[in-house]
Amino acid sequence: MTTPRSTYVEAAGFEIHVTEWGNPTNPALVMWHGLARTGRDFDEAAAALADSYFVLCPDTLGRGLSGWARDYTTDYSYSSFGRIALDLLDKYKVDRLRWVGTSMGGLIGVTLAAGALKGRVTHLVINDIGPDIPATGTGRISSYVGNPPVYDTVVEMEQWLRENYAPFGDNTDAFWRRMTDTSVRRTDDGRVTVHYDPSIVSQFTHHQADLNVWPAYDAIEAKTLLLRGETSDVLSADVAQQMTLRGPRPHLEVLPGCGHAPTLASSREIEILRQFVGT
Repeated sequence: MTTPRSTYVEAAGFEIHVTEWGNPTNPALVMWHGLARTGRDFDEAAAALADSYFVLCPDTLGRGLSGWARDYTTDYSYSSFGRIALDLLDKYKVDRLRWVGTSMGGLIGVTLAAGALKGRVTHLVINDIGPDIPATGTGRISSYVGNPPVYDTVVEMEQWLRENYAPFGDNTDAFWRRMTDTSVRRTDDGRVTVHYDPSIVSQFTHHQADLNVWPAYDAIEAKTLLLRGETSDVLSADVAQQMTLRGPRPHLEVLPGCGHAPTLASSREIEILRQFVGT
């Protein structure tokens, strides 16, 4: 079993937590998580792919073990996350890379692959996100992200995570326990809440333009794979179909038994990733 390494890197003036997997001499594979999650969500996929790649799984600013914003109105934006990503890659001396992005991480990958990292991202996986996000999807996400729960026990928090993230589909008990362990922090009074800064929800109000990525999407030249959860309320079937006809014209893989977003933790999903990034 590959053992991850927990590291802290100063990037764009912030302390960013990165979970590293594999040999740094291998080709780089960046895995970037969704809005209210952490890089530890990719443990299964990263552990499996670490035999061939140097896998980097950052916690986005304001999440997990990374620092929080100094000014949430500007720091929680794709331009800020992009600067952090670029600085991380410089610190790791990574030139060319593969990018796997879930939800927000997918849109960050789109903007970078079409912009600052154009020509450097060779393979792009967009996991259950697109240039047009239904209001029902953004509304559901912003409602829980902006109103983080507080419980007396971690066991109660695990139950909340299992219910709130039921669209993740069927995952093992070990997956949910790790998700719980990496998703909680204690409050000043000793109770339990989620690991992120509640102000990250401001991205929906202060940086709505970040979600308008059709121009960037159409400019992508990297080889691209599009994944969609079968019942996703964030990437509609119609938008996914449009995406296959525009920009990088990705192959679309619909993953059964889940909505937003596939966890990429099953052997089937990992094999899909391995086949794609290896070509």
